[in-house]
Amino acid sequence: MATETHCPYCSLQCGMRLTGRRTPEVSAWEEFPVNRGALCRKGWAAAGLYGGRERLTSPLVRDRGTGEWSAVSWDDALDRFVAGIRAAQAAKGPDGVAVFGGGGLTNEKAYALGKLARVALGTSQIDYNGRWCMSSAASAGIRAFGVDRGLPFPLADVEEADVLVLVGSNLAETMPPAARHLDRLRERGGRVVVIDPRRTPTAERADLHLQPVPGTDLPLALGVLHLLVAAGAVDEAYLAERVTGWEPVRESVAAWWPERVERVTGVEATEVRALTDMLGASPRVMVLTARGAEQHSTGSDTVLGWINVALALGMVGRRGAGYGCLTGQGNGQGGREHGQKADQLPGYRRIDDPAARAHVAGVWGVDPDSLPGPGRSAYELLDALGTPDGPSALLVLGSNIVVSAPRATHVTSRLEALDLLVVCDVVMSETAALADVVLPVTQWAEETGTMTNLEGRVVLRQRAITPPSGVRSDLEVIAAIADRLGSTASFPTDPEEVFVELGRASAGGPADYSAITYDRIRAEQGVFWGGERLFAESFAHPDGRARMLAVEHRGAAEQPCADYPVHLTTGRVLAQYQSGAQTRRVRSLPDEGPFVELHPQLAGRLGVATGEPVRVATRRGEMTAPARVVATIRPDTVFVPFHWVGANRLTNDALDPASRMPEFKVCAARLTPVEEVAQRPSRDPVTHA
Repeated sequence: MATETHCPYCSLQCGMRLTGRRTPEVSAWEEFPVNRGALCRKGWAAAGLYGGRERLTSPLVRDRGTGEWSAVSWDDALDRFVAGIRAAQAAKGPDGVAVFGGGGLTNEKAYALGKLARVALGTSQIDYNGRWCMSSAASAGIRAFGVDRGLPFPLADVEEADVLVLVGSNLAETMPPAARHLDRLRERGGRVVVIDPRRTPTAERADLHLQPVPGTDLPLALGVLHLLVAAGAVDEAYLAERVTGWEPVRESVAAWWPERVERVTGVEATEVRALTDMLGASPRVMVLTARGAEQHSTGSDTVLGWINVALALGMVGRRGAGYGCLTGQGNGQGGREHGQKADQLPGYRRIDDPAARAHVAGVWGVDPDSLPGPGRSAYELLDALGTPDGPSALLVLGSNIVVSAPRATHVTSRLEALDLLVVCDVVMSETAALADVVLPVTQWAEETGTMTNLEGRVVLRQRAITPPSGVRSDLEVIAAIADRLGSTASFPTDPEEVFVELGRASAGGPADYSAITYDRIRAEQGVFWGGERLFAESFAHPDGRARMLAVEHRGAAEQPCADYPVHLTTGRVLAQYQSGAQTRRVRSLPDEGPFVELHPQLAGRLGVATGEPVRVATRRGEMTAPARVVATIRPDTVFVPFHWVGANRLTNDALDPASRMPEFKVCAARLTPVEEVAQRPSRDPVTHA
């Protein structure tokens, strides 16, 4: 008997079938509309997550003196955890304890984790790694449209566009089953534009590829809008009927003529004009942004700049057109809707809204005044750990912080400064290896729960196999902690019961799940919250109109200089996912390790060939990896994938003022051949500069 479920990786949440009770086998689920049976190599190999010797099946505690691990009972592990919580709270109050979640947690887990923090722990100190993925697009979407849903339309609508503009997305490697929509769009005569400093496999599918300097996607958008105004290609009737704020935006782009754009972005003025001509002459234009444009200290402004382009053309709300964001993590959408983000309550309600607090408190059966206010954002939370004013105990679910955090060496030192670190995981990840207590939990296919994919489609991952003996679900762990802390609120462990409660808590909020049930999801192959397509008639602001907001180019927080003369950017490769904690343990997936991608001109100046080690240094650290010399990257830019320890030891922790997104995608770097480095005094592989 096959179980219909969904892939454990990206936000497509591709449908698949699993057969077998011990080691499942993956087969196609052709009827599921998002992927129609197609899977990437990670999806086909997903069953390789099971049966490995690295699987954790017993709680572990670490002796800080010797570093040795010991297996203990669940009661002993939880008692140690709760004792640490009480000690931290006695010393520092409720905010002495922090919680860090993940964008891969099911909706039920994300909801229960937020409830645990606010009700049982009473702490405001909760955030999650989705802050590093979707927050800039979310901030921009709320400001422009009044609501944040990554794609306000089904992914298949991409095929209906006449021009698709992908800003900072390598769709062909990060979401391969979605790339078929690009091919079908082009087959029917549409055109694809890719904006990326690298000529990726996605750019190979494009009709026009623009390679801006990293961190300059916004001035490119400003230049395009300048030319649209000059050409009379703006839909003035649409703006008058459906938008406010157009005149200040029109004035703000007046100074961005093509030659100025070329000087700032490195994109030739002729290419800027070619893109603008293409957009102005096309009946249906769709703009999609992704991490390449968003993971910057100016990411939310960059997204607003491209939203302004889509609004000026009158495209938002039209079928086969408009603006959307390509969510990254498996539950990047749902994970931020239901309460594990520092400033939110379930249903995407703001935690500082008295009405929202009253509603959710009523569902939880607590006094609204007992709920804490907003806490620190993800990086700011990690930066505060172990400091006099910061938390001294931390619970981590669904995140491998040591690999994924920016300025990771510093963040690791903050984790080491804690009095207590507890990690729930399925393997001994790099973060779990630093913990005092590690709790073994169930994983994909061993548990049931909902995910919300990049379209806002709520899908159901169904349990297909029995978890190993000794393993508990995250919901069971959360309930056990709450019980030991004496919480009067109920913490169900059955996922469907949790989902029903989530529906009540989200009712009436921007992300309202109250009409969605497990039965509906099964019957309809997923249910869109808010409806299949948004904005056709009105936007989510009280007056029903979208907002255009004037934004200015500030540039990256860190610019190249004599000591650090090149741009460093990071990203993904086809065979790996996120921090690699799962995919690096699947034997059938190639684990090539980190590399440094650089242009032949730069390689020639350094005297480096493909395969030879090269050291990359920034103001935060250094790493060494083999060079990969390619002509598909800008000569002033180098690329390092982030699935292995190293890349994020280099990245900048500068934050976007609106979204609090760190600037993962650009910083200043220096490259040195290892032979030259070897002549200098020996240094640790990762150092502070």
